Amino acid sequence: MGALTPPLSRPPLGASFSMADATEDPTIFTAHSLPSDSRLWATVTNAYLGTRVYHNALHVSGIYNGAGGDTHRAILPSPLNIQLEAPARTGEQLTKTFSLDTNTGSFLHTVEDSSFRAAQRIYAHRTLPHVLVCSVSITRLGAGSRPITVLLRSAFSPESPDLALHLGPDFRGARYLHGHTLTPEQPGGPQQEVHMLWTPVPPALTLAAGEDVQTWEFLVVVGGSQAEVRTCLGEALQLQAERALYPAHAQAWAQLWAGCGLDVPGPLRLRQALRAALYYLLSALPQPGAPGHTCHGLSPGGLSNGSRDECYWGHVFWDQDLWMFPNVLVWHPEAARGLLEYRIRTLAGALDNARRLGYQGAKFAWESAGSGLEVCPEDVYGVQEIHINGAVLLAFQLYYSSTQESCPPTSSIQGSTTPCTPTSCSRTACALLLLWPGTWASLSLAGGWRWPIRSRCPLTRSTASTLSLMGTSLQRLSPRRGGEAGRRCAPGVPCPLLREPSHSQKKPGGLRGCDVPPRPCHDLGEDAGVWGGVLTAAQPCPTGAVSLPHAADLMAVCPPPQSMFAVGWMELQEPSRAWDLLERSFANITEPFKVWTENSDGSGAVNFLTGMGGFLQAALFGFTGFRITGAGVTFDPMCPAGVTGVSVSGISYQGNKLDFSFSAGLVTVKVRARAGPWAPPLEVELWPSQARLPLPLGHEISFPCSAGRIQRSFP
Repeated sequence: MGALTPPLSRPPLGASFSMADATEDPTIFTAHSLPSDSRLWATVTNAYLGTRVYHNALHVSGIYNGAGGDTHRAILPSPLNIQLEAPARTGEQLTKTFSLDTNTGSFLHTVEDSSFRAAQRIYAHRTLPHVLVCSVSITRLGAGSRPITVLLRSAFSPESPDLALHLGPDFRGARYLHGHTLTPEQPGGPQQEVHMLWTPVPPALTLAAGEDVQTWEFLVVVGGSQAEVRTCLGEALQLQAERALYPAHAQAWAQLWAGCGLDVPGPLRLRQALRAALYYLLSALPQPGAPGHTCHGLSPGGLSNGSRDECYWGHVFWDQDLWMFPNVLVWHPEAARGLLEYRIRTLAGALDNARRLGYQGAKFAWESAGSGLEVCPEDVYGVQEIHINGAVLLAFQLYYSSTQESCPPTSSIQGSTTPCTPTSCSRTACALLLLWPGTWASLSLAGGWRWPIRSRCPLTRSTASTLSLMGTSLQRLSPRRGGEAGRRCAPGVPCPLLREPSHSQKKPGGLRGCDVPPRPCHDLGEDAGVWGGVLTAAQPCPTGAVSLPHAADLMAVCPPPQSMFAVGWMELQEPSRAWDLLERSFANITEPFKVWTENSDGSGAVNFLTGMGGFLQAALFGFTGFRITGAGVTFDPMCPAGVTGVSVSGISYQGNKLDFSFSAGLVTVKVRARAGPWAPPLEVELWPSQARLPLPLGHEISFPCSAGRIQRSFP
């Protein structure tokens, strides 16, 4: 998805554990030993903090160190790098297990014999996002009464290659560390502050004679100021005093899973892969309804990775907008809005990127950090990868189609030269004022929109993605083509987004005003990789760039992005070919914790949210046939071979929460909740009969398998 990274060796996983270690539960992943490659150990993250279990580094959302192309996520030393060990005992052999419980968002390590069980639990708190927790409990199992001691091995050192750190006074029994980043992203920029309080960890814990069970909880609290970490520590200590620290976290995860889900009656490994992908994605997002969260974007390697030279250094790519965002939007529109707000907040940097390259409008960075300026370590990608603008546009358009809400205003963004008010611009256009049409126009060559685009990436798939996304976005925005933005401008008020460019802005033979480029000609598809890019960009929102017969030919010869081509084969009613492609994705899923690697040989990013996002889309948009449009959510169920149905719960559409399931030729839809009286009532329109079935709140409706659309109910 992003710039190339060096391949990393992948040890044979069988050397660490066997597949027999895996549980039959699709929600809990268990083994008796850890993978020999520590990159593949489970991660614990929330929207603000992230780490790998037993790793010496924490990452904080939005905290970067290094200038320009050296910008990377700053390493904060982790006091949670604690490993549980039992002292040497004579006689009975100890049993060890390592489990990732997606139900409770926690990692559990247990050590036991017939006389005791010691359990270590590590989690990033769901309702207190500034808090990480490690708890250890010792339980007496036998009839004896002697003391039981376990060891805690920690290699914590209060030092960082990215932060100037200083120890401060203890506070309420916690140690205090504070400092700032060494080098700002841009010259003269701020050095970001980091403050941390943590509970000291002793070298050993003992269950006293006569006691049956004892639990200790160790806290790490991170924030942007001393006042913030003290307040957050106080909230955690209050829950701790009420014995509610872990129950509050587990309950929040239970509520999250009750509100969204994706499952299939099919092979266990498919169910586990879908559950894991959704878990890791949800782990990176705030709890629904959580106040005050500022989103700093989603990086391909997640928040648990991103140190210098690691997993794209924590940068944000188009992966967020095209591969992750559609899933987030369906289940968690608040978080989806946060991702769009990140793009708005970094719009000034996008304007600067365009200006530096001689383009008009804005060019979102190929690799973005805090400012939105280009921070890709390799200049060639920052200059030539231009299709990211189309992916960002598509995300905004999908959001508006799904929610009909106003996008975040741009008038407060430094560098925005066009004011935006509800009467002067469409809701969609608020966030897109400076993206269109000037940027696309300045990319074209004399001779129109035929091949090639100036300064295109030499990778032909990237070029085709650019054209495909470009055509989709412009058709949706153009008032001449009935586009959404043009229709929704106030009557009689010109929309600044859609104004004609001045004479000086026009390029000979290039884009004029609201003209939409024609579809790329099929005779340009001699390189199958070109059209692979078009097909990749075509989901989950079809662009119409390639007719279905051509798509079938191309998918048969293109090197496949497995998940997206699987969607294509399902749309073409070819379930066996779809399953063949999905099966290839399993080579990127490592055991036992279902951590994705970017490439099947183990190279590239790990905990690869991009691959997980595409895999989720294969089920969410492929199995169901969902497409998000301005008129509603269309569906056309088609499952691959070996899968007999699908169940999707918690679909968000215009303030409604829906459940959708399909099995044995029967489709069931239910509106489970409405956000308020403003949320419109919905109905199902079936095709080709045009029958309309109301969806009353709280009632299931079922009908024989059919294509159709979930839409507003009109009299």
